[in-house]
Amino acid sequence: MMKQKLEDSLKYQQWLRTLQANGIIVNKIEPLQLIYKPNGEIIFALLSVDAQDKNGEKLLPVVLLRGHFVSIVTVLIEKETQEKFLLLVRQYRIANGEYTYEHPAGMCDSSTDVWQVALKEIEEETGLKVEKSQLRLLNEKPLYTSPGLLDEGGYLFACEIEMSQEDIYHFRNKKTGAEGEREFITTYICPIQEAFGLMSNLTSQLNLMMYLYKDIEIDKKKANFGS
Repeated sequence: MMKQKLEDSLKYQQWLRTLQANGIIVNKIEPLQLIYKPNGEIIFALLSVDAQDKNGEKLLPVVLLRGHFVSIVTVLIEKETQEKFLLLVRQYRIANGEYTYEHPAGMCDSSTDVWQVALKEIEEETGLKVEKSQLRLLNEKPLYTSPGLLDEGGYLFACEIEMSQEDIYHFRNKKTGAEGEREFITTYICPIQEAFGLMSNLTSQLNLMMYLYKDIEIDKKKANFGS
């Protein structure tokens, strides 16, 4: 297995470009630990960094590179009643040990096409095939989860799919996940109004809030146009 060089990693290149675009002067970078996927690609990079801002002030000297990610609010609309259900995924998480309820999501890794990553993750984690035209991007620029340490920025999507009640129930309790990536996922269907009580993941809650907010804005525009 050929291990990827740090400077060849997309997440490293994106992070460095972002610093430079914001006027940060980077004097020195030293890898503290690099963690690889089975194919040799860098998945995490813990770096020691000597850097300063425009005013000459030193920044905190450690960064953990993960790269960017996507999260997709997946709304299944029952044809006859127009009731909205969320297609969530459940899995245990190492950082808190919880059996978490989340939207389909995944890391971009070496891909710069967040739309294609979103389509792949929905199908991989839920079995639902979605067309690009059915996706809606809710934020144009990445939203950073913890920029005091992480480079990780999220692109949040939403999609709405209309189907029969029988087809909606078909997506309950499916076992999914990427082989070889230690993903043990079970799908979960719930009415959209119950989701906030289930999700302890900040990104998932924000993703749902942004979807609901955008829907309110669309309804307002329709109402104003009609008047």
